[in-house]
Amino acid sequence: MYSILKSAHSGWRYIVLILLLVAVINALSGWFGKKTYTEGNRKLNVFTLISAHIQFLLGLVLFFLSPLTKLPMSDTIGRYFKAEHTSMMLIAIILITVGNAKSKKVADAVAKHRTIAIFFGLALVIIIVSILMMTKSIPGRTFFGVS
Repeated sequence: MYSILKSAHSGWRYIVLILLLVAVINALSGWFGKKTYTEGNRKLNVFTLISAHIQFLLGLVLFFLSPLTKLPMSDTIGRYFKAEHTSMMLIAIILITVGNAKSKKVADAVAKHRTIAIFFGLALVIIIVSILMMTKSIPGRTFFGVS
């Protein structure tokens, strides 16, 4: 079961990254192009939110099942999975959730796009930095490789 969840978590990141990237580009386009906020924009943001939460739940289960989180904090890999990866991903999920919630409360279309662009954009940066940190901390791991 552990290997299935690990593969699912590793593969699902592409869905999250693609949706986040599309949502950020879409929001930037709407923000700077002063476009209206459509139902399609809302659905894209909700699908991004849902995919990120699914990824977080998979990661949460893995946190308790993985032998990597049983390693001591003095070990680079143990520290990465216990503290760095977990905290960065939690912050990213919070940013996505707050950004989506705040965008619902704003009436102006451009402000909705701006809110999504800022919050989702920050989350995207944090996720990419976390994945890059993993590739440096763990030998044999690559950004695009499913492991």
